[in-house]
Amino acid sequence: MKDGDIREDEISINSGLRRAMTVAGSDSGGGAGLQADLKTFMAFGVYGTSAITAVTAQNTVGVTSIHMIPPEIVAAQIDAILTDIGTDAVKIGMLGTPEVVSVVAERLRHYGVRNLVVDPVMVSSSGHRLLSKDGQRALMQELLPLALVVTPNLQEAEVLAGRSIESAGDLQYAARKILDLGPRWVLMKGGHRAFDPSGNEAVDILTDGRATIEFRAKRINTQNTHGTGCTLSAAIAAGLSRGLAVVDTVRLAKEYLTGALRTAHPLGRGHGPVNHRYQVEAK
Repeated sequence: MKDGDIREDEISINSGLRRAMTVAGSDSGGGAGLQADLKTFMAFGVYGTSAITAVTAQNTVGVTSIHMIPPEIVAAQIDAILTDIGTDAVKIGMLGTPEVVSVVAERLRHYGVRNLVVDPVMVSSSGHRLLSKDGQRALMQELLPLALVVTPNLQEAEVLAGRSIESAGDLQYAARKILDLGPRWVLMKGGHRAFDPSGNEAVDILTDGRATIEFRAKRINTQNTHGTGCTLSAAIAAGLSRGLAVVDTVRLAKEYLTGALRTAHPLGRGHGPVNHRYQVEAK
């Protein structure tokens, strides 16, 4: 620790306002990335802050360009937040390079961040690679050991576990392999492939290696799915920042995402965003 540095747990809190920070890329279309995270934090009544790791040119059709933010600037953003405002939880999204992964992990260790949710963003839904193989290795070795919850989709889980997932047994094996990397909980998203082959339900599997909980919801027939992974992981972080237990915050996050999908408005020519403000519209 440098002279004059302040640990996150040493920062005085002057109000009861809960805080959550997203460390993620920016989505120019506003449906995913840190924009989705901040919208989700606000929906949960949590004050959101951000450290931008990348600026992307993207819309509902796909990603056309990415500009990575230098690691020292990412670190400076985290320092600026955690030496002043502080945070009750951190959500990690797109990091992009092994250097950024390493500096983020180092800063989180430095400040003793405990409520860490890692969404291991590796490939966009349109197939654009968002994290190099060296970056994947750094994420597995340096960041996942710090995580309270990691939220891979099936494709990401296959990369982290090093095997394909086609059955319930494969899913359980992959979850154990990911837990061996250090996170305390793994939320396997998209378990319908193994647990509901009909595809009628959206099934997520949460486990800490001892208990396994299934979260099931009716699958919403919509193409407005942009930002679903970002939104779910941000909602988990928001719940943790409010003091909820992991199982309770995952259940609440799943319910929030289901509502955001069910009420999503068509926008753009591709996969439109979920409706982060549906609870406000319902009032």
